[in-house]
Amino acid sequence: MTKLTKNRKLALAKVEANKLYTIEEAASLVKEITTTKFDASVDVDVRLGVDPRKANQMVRGVCVLPHGSGKQVRVLVLCTPDKEAEAKAAGADYVGLDEYIEKIKGGWTDVDVIITMPSIMAKVGALGRVLGPRGLMPNPKSGTVTMDVAKAVQEVKAGKIDFKVDKFGIVHASVAKVSFDAEKIADNIKEFLSIIMKLRPSSAKGTYVKSVFVSSTMSPGVHVDSKMVVA
Repeated sequence: MTKLTKNRKLALAKVEANKLYTIEEAASLVKEITTTKFDASVDVDVRLGVDPRKANQMVRGVCVLPHGSGKQVRVLVLCTPDKEAEAKAAGADYVGLDEYIEKIKGGWTDVDVIITMPSIMAKVGALGRVLGPRGLMPNPKSGTVTMDVAKAVQEVKAGKIDFKVDKFGIVHASVAKVSFDAEKIADNIKEFLSIIMKLRPSSAKGTYVKSVFVSSTMSPGVHVDSKMVVA
């Protein structure tokens, strides 16, 4: 059995095992129990009462975090030449088409988000074996397949995240950095959870949000009272 470090023991001692915390309390506590030397991410894990195997119970969406995610997001825009200037002006890190398609075929994936246009999806679709497993495949539902590439780039750079329920019925998302003020962390968590509530499938019966945990990279999870999660 792995021996607990001193910092881990101190962190666990501050989290009451059977207590349900408010979002504000969780945001403050996560900052307090994080001891990493780097600026850790604040993560939210939401267990939903859905069956992801059923198409009509798939929960997937996007959320524009009011205070951004704190991450430096590297964006590649695959577009036609007439869209290149506006993509670059919007802040895209890489812009082009055929040369980047060839690089990706060769295994290059040093980006966080890929944005493209509907007319180019035929070419991009051929990259599915490389991009799919890495979660980089552009998708209209996440706003990464669009004619307005400039707006898409701006939203991603401003803190837009996309998420999807996994096969266990859990949605995972990084919503902030520990260096954020507790109030900003709480605001981002609330916005993310409000989007989750709005996406409730009509076919989902019973309790929709079963549990919510907030943690940082390598910290214990803080159990949030799911009654605090309202649409």
